Amino acid sequence: MGKKDVFINCPFDNEFRSLLRVLIFTIIFIGYVPKLTLEKSDSSQTRISKITELISASELGIHDLSRIKATKKGEFFRLNMPFELGMDFGNKCYSADNKEKKILILCSEKYDYQKALSDLAGCDIKSHNNVETQLVKVLREWFHETVGVEDITGPTGIWYKYTDFLSELDTSFIRKGFSEKDLLELPISEYIKFVKKWVEDN
Repeated sequence: MGKKDVFINCPFDNEFRSLLRVLIFTIIFIGYVPKLTLEKSDSSQTRISKITELISASELGIHDLSRIKATKKGEFFRLNMPFELGMDFGNKCYSADNKEKKILILCSEKYDYQKALSDLAGCDIKSHNNVETQLVKVLREWFHETVGVEDITGPTGIWYKYTDFLSELDTSFIRKGFSEKDLLELPISEYIKFVKKWVEDN
């Protein structure tokens, strides 16, 4: 099991992209390694096997349930996120190697998830209200209080670092021939590599 690996289960839609990027940056800035199914595109491996592999190999799990609610008439609930959360809970309960695993559950609005997942009543769910700075604050507090990481930069300091990073990301990739649209669609694996290098250098 990767001592610093963090399995991330969250929406990958356009509306969530800015939150996902903040999530990844904050995890790396604090000294951990984000693990997502989007990092590798191996057509010979099923998505469920990728998820199982990442969950089993990760010491921590972060699950964002803010998109489980249908937003349009006739639209189905998005069940991937709660399904993967259940897999992670099962791994923690039944795997001898992962008994000490720590799990953070996020949502956009406090208690909204209970309408669909009443089994989570009593769990300490953190809400970010779809606000990037609030997500940074929630993540920092969790890593300090639950994971036990000491001497973490304050949430405002992390946010300022992130805005500095974004400026350099844009400049660097535009020089390489990327358009603004290309930057928005930058593969997660490439984004993670750039974040790691920037954090190491700064």
